[in-house]
Amino acid sequence: MRGQKSPLFILKMLKQKVTNLLQEVLEEESSLFLISKEIKPGNKIVIVIDGDNGVTLNDCMKVSRHIEHNLDREEEDFSLEVYSAGISEGITHIRQYKKNVGRKLEVIVDDNNKVTGTLVSADDEKIKLQWKAREPKPIGKGKVTVQKEQEIPYETIVKAKVMVTF
Repeated sequence: MRGQKSPLFILKMLKQKVTNLLQEVLEEESSLFLISKEIKPGNKIVIVIDGDNGVTLNDCMKVSRHIEHNLDREEEDFSLEVYSAGISEGITHIRQYKKNVGRKLEVIVDDNNKVTGTLVSADDEKIKLQWKAREPKPIGKGKVTVQKEQEIPYETIVKAKVMVTF
């Protein structure tokens, strides 16, 4: 075993190389940002990106090529997938909230309450949702439509997703 590197060492080196290459390409393409990076058994590299203005096929190709052309398949064989975050994956990054201002969100907070409304603002600490609700009239019978609003700190959000309406 002398002179040979362990599989764990090789995997660790591959992770570091991929991390460095991702950092380089994302610094060059500042509108793009990383959602997740995973290296699965068999050196299957899976990268999910998003962008302030969305993600194009060319964006995915640029990230993929930067990584693929700077890794040596002779050293370690690998497969590489780069794709954009889909609506079904939910929102996990502050920049995703900011780019979705004006859209309808469903947010589950840490007390297991669900809040659905239009995202009207997102800053570095919290989001603000607005929605309309029917409530009993203060005086008399019947109901009245009222505008509701709630600020939700990021640390209390368990899950958030964009609601697609047709």
